[in-house]
Amino acid sequence: MTTTAAPARPRAGGPHRAPARWASRWPAWRAFVLLTLPMVAGLLLFKYVAIGWGLLLSFNDARGTISLGSWNGLENYRRLLGDPAFTRSLVTILVFTVFIVPVTFALALGLAVLVNRLRGGRAFFRTTFFIPAAVSYVVGALVWKMSLFSGTPSGVANSLAYLLGYEDSIGWVATVDPPLYWIVLVTVRLWLQTGFYMILFLAGIQQIPAQLYEAARVDGAHTEWQLFRHITWPMLRNTSVAVTLLLIINAFQAFDEFYNILASNLSGLGGADGRTPLIYLFQTALGEQNYGAGSAGAFVVTALIVVFTLLQGRFAGFGRTAEEEGR
Repeated sequence: MTTTAAPARPRAGGPHRAPARWASRWPAWRAFVLLTLPMVAGLLLFKYVAIGWGLLLSFNDARGTISLGSWNGLENYRRLLGDPAFTRSLVTILVFTVFIVPVTFALALGLAVLVNRLRGGRAFFRTTFFIPAAVSYVVGALVWKMSLFSGTPSGVANSLAYLLGYEDSIGWVATVDPPLYWIVLVTVRLWLQTGFYMILFLAGIQQIPAQLYEAARVDGAHTEWQLFRHITWPMLRNTSVAVTLLLIINAFQAFDEFYNILASNLSGLGGADGRTPLIYLFQTALGEQNYGAGSAGAFVVTALIVVFTLLQGRFAGFGRTAEEEGR
C-alpha cells in the first residue's frame, strides 16, 4: 500500500517574508538619504562651496594663489570696472546679444511653424534641424574657421564669392574694416542653437488644442497669418518668454566660438576685437594668475545676467496669471 505525502506548507516567516523584515529595518527616508547623499555632497562641494569661495576671493588680492587673507575690499571691482578692456568686452557682448537673440528667436519660431505644417516628414526635419545642437561649440567654431570661412581660395565661402563675381580671396576672420568676422561668429551661433529652440517652439505649438484653430476659422480667420496672429502667437507666450531668457543667458556666456575663431587676434596685437567678458576673465584669472580680479569679474557678469533676465521677465509678465494681467 503506497501513500502520497502531502506537500509541505511554507513556514510562517519563511524566505518570502524577508523583504518585509528588510524594509522594516530600512525606512524610506534612509533609502532616500543613501541615494541622494552623493549627489547633494557633490553639489555642495563643487558648486556652492566654490561659489562662496569665489565670492571671498573677489575681496582679496589673490595673485598666484587661491588662499584668503590679503583683503582689499572692493578694490578688485573698482579696478575691473575702470579697465577699458573690460568695458569694451561688455559692449561687445551687449552688441552680440542685441543681435543674436531676436534673430535666433525669429528663425526658430519660423522653422517651428513651417515644420508643424508639414503633412509628412516632420520627424525627419525635426531631427535634421536638431542635430547641430548636439555638436560642440568648439568643433563648430573650428569647422567654420578652418573650412567654411577659412580665407583660402578652397574655402566654401570664398568659392561662393567667386561664383558671385569676386576675384580675390576674402579673409573673413582677419578682415576688420568692414568687420567680416562678425559674419563668422553670428552664423556659427545660429547654426548651433537655432534647432534646439525650434524644438521648444514646436513642442509649444503641438500643445495648442486643434479646436481653437477650428473655432478661429469659423469666426473668419482663413489665412495662415491670421491663425498665427490670433491663436499660435498668444498661446506661445510662456514658451516665448522662456526661450528669450535662455537666449539672453547663453549670449552673455559666449566664449567658445569667440575664443576659437579669433584665437590669433586675442593677444591685442591688432585684428578683430572679439574679447567677450568670459574671455577677459579667462585671461585675467588663468593667464595673469589674478584670481581675485577674475572672481570679481565673474560676479559682475552674473549680476548683469540676473538683471537682464529679471527685466525681461518683468516686461513680459512671466509668471503672472490672467487675472493679475487684467487688473
